Formats: sequence, C-alpha cells, structure tokens
Amino acid sequence: MCKIPVTVLSGYLGSGKTTLLNHLLNHQNGYKIAVIVNDMSEVNIDAELVKQGRHLSRTDEKLVEMSNGCICCTLREDLLIEVEKLAKQGDIDYIVIESTGISEPIPVAQTFSYIDEDLGIDLTRFCRLDTMVTVVDANRFWNDFRSGDSLLDRKEALGEADTREIADLLIDQIEFCDCLILNKCDLVSDDELQKLENVLRTLQPKAKLLRSVNAIVEPNEILNTQAFNFNEASSSAGWIRELNAGHQQHTPETEEYGISSFVYSRKLPFHSERFEEWVHNMPENVVRAKGIAWCATRNNLALFMSQAGPSVSIEPVSYWVASLPRQDQDMIIEQNPHLMDDWDIQFGDRHTKLVFIGVDLDPSAISNELDHCLLTSDEFDEDWEMLKDPFQWNLQQT
Repeated sequence: MCKIPVTVLSGYLGSGKTTLLNHLLNHQNGYKIAVIVNDMSEVNIDAELVKQGRHLSRTDEKLVEMSNGCICCTLREDLLIEVEKLAKQGDIDYIVIESTGISEPIPVAQTFSYIDEDLGIDLTRFCRLDTMVTVVDANRFWNDFRSGDSLLDRKEALGEADTREIADLLIDQIEFCDCLILNKCDLVSDDELQKLENVLRTLQPKAKLLRSVNAIVEPNEILNTQAFNFNEASSSAGWIRELNAGHQQHTPETEEYGISSFVYSRKLPFHSERFEEWVHNMPENVVRAKGIAWCATRNNLALFMSQAGPSVSIEPVSYWVASLPRQDQDMIIEQNPHLMDDWDIQFGDRHTKLVFIGVDLDPSAISNELDHCLLTSDEFDEDWEMLKDPFQWNLQQT
C-alpha cells in the first residue's frame, strides 16, 4: 500500500492557518486533498471547495489525564479514527490537518508513530507524516509572547486544569517543526521583521523558514516534502544545539540584530532560594532559557528549568546518578560511559548547565548574577538541609 503523506499546520490563534489551508485547497497541484480541522470555531473554509469533492472532517479538542499530571493531548482519539476512515476510503492521496491554535504539535506527531492498542488503530500502515508546519503571526508575536497571559486568562483553555502559558505554547509550536511560515510580513517594518526572523532561526535553527503575506506560499514548500523526521524534530530546538555545542565557538549568524545565545555551566550547587528568585526575575531580554540545575536543598534531584518570556518553571526531572545506590550507579555508568568524562569524586554527575537565548544579551552580567546565586564557601560547609527551600513539590529524598 502506498502510504498517504500528511502535512500538519500548527500555530497560535489568528496566525493564518486557515488562510493557508484555503490557499492550499485553491492550489492543490493535482492532489486529491482530505482536510481534518481541529476546532470548528476557527474554520472558514470556502464551501465551494468542499462541495467540489474535498473531504472535510472536524474534531474536538480533548483533555486527557496523564500519570504525571494534566496535559493537553491534542487531536488524539478523534484524529486516529478520522485518519483511518479517510485512508480506507481510498480516494485521496494527501491529508492536511489544521490543528487548533492552542494545540501542541508533538502529541499530533506521536499519533502517527505508534499503534493505539485500545482502538486497534495503527496509522503507520496507512500514512506517513510528511511536514510539520508552524505559522507565526509576525505582527502579534511579541505582544502575545510578552503578555504573561495564560490560556485561562484569555478564555482559550480546554478547562480549569489547562494552565498553560501563551509564551510556552508559542515556543512549543516553534521548536517542534520542520517548516516555519512567518506570516503577515506586510504589517511589520523590515527591521523588526529581520529581528523576529533571526529570533526564530535561533530558537529553531533547522527548520525551513518562509516569509508570507496572507499565508501565500508555494504548495510544494509544505506538501510532499518528505522533510519530517521525528527524532530530528525532537532535537532541533536551538537550546538543544547550544547545549550540545558546549564551549565550542561558533559564529553568531544574527549578531547584527543583537540575537545571541550562550551556555552557563558550573559544578557548584545553587542556593535554592536565591536561584529561584533570580529565575523569576531574569532580564526581560531573555527570550528562551532551558537546562539542568543543581540546587543544594534538593541535592539528589536534577532540576529542569524552562523559561519562555514571562513563563518560568523549575521541576524535578530525575535523580542524579551519584545519588542512587552503588549497584544502580554501576549499571547506568556501564550503559553510559560518557558520564565518567565529567564525574566528580565527591559529587558525581551533579552540575548546572543552562542555555540562554535572547536579544542584546550580556553573558557576563547574567553569569555574574547567577554566580551570586551559588553557595558561598560558608554555606557550602553548612548542613544544606537547613537552608531555605522554596520548592513546593514533595518528593522523597534518597
């Protein structure tokens, strides 16, 4: 069976996804396209195009309880059923999915990568995910990103449990894609447009980036590109590239517009309270920050810090290998011998490595501020459990 290629359109509300979809339906390049639209309220597809034999399905957003909390699992069950139904009809050769403006692209991509045993549906038999597109509104991006609003604030959430921040959602959509469409370019000055484009290229250096007005792009740029690779998309974010580069020097392609990034790396623990306070008051010109932190009051836990504009979180991600029983340590080190490259005799694999991406950053100033958040020599010699601990999550310490 020849697998049907699928293009997924993501992007925040009002970015131009539906306009792009209409453009594709008007310029199909000979494809018989089936369309799946998530969220009826956003859809305004030309009725004549649907009447001419196009397939149009609408699905509802769902909120799914996961073991580690409540997250938005977009286009899940309905998407599986609708795609299988369309594929079995046998009279189409392409599927375009328009995600709702508040959906995250990763769950959609995952839907095409494994068998759903509960429903007995395996989309890999019928389809291949071809292109993940994210549409960005050049005119409103900074307003939305810096707003500090949550989906609940804007009455766009899936329910009271959906506490996602707008800035986080925008970054999630940008970091996981293989094609970025910077839309509404006619509403922004050339200088501001170039600056935004450079920010996007820094946040997502691997994706193809297209500028558009009224979402007009060449269909072959996003249809049947064979560009999507799940592993590559998962590791394509700029902060991952910067983290992996370590101390290697690379030429900043965006220096003219002040877009830069750097890595802060230390082998000393933070004073938890000072670090937590700094993270929630970091310079406004930091667009994106992410990485692993070592905090004294949670000495056994590797903490994951993630920032997108005004949205910041610090959460436990795993135990440090050095905090585990010796038998477990030996097993993990045997499987991951690279851990010994930076292994400390006393503290093992504990460390801090944070990536910062922003506009007109001052790496020295930020590094100095963070250094003041590290334990002083006197604090280092104290009982760390007696230090003030600002974190609310309760995990058993080993």
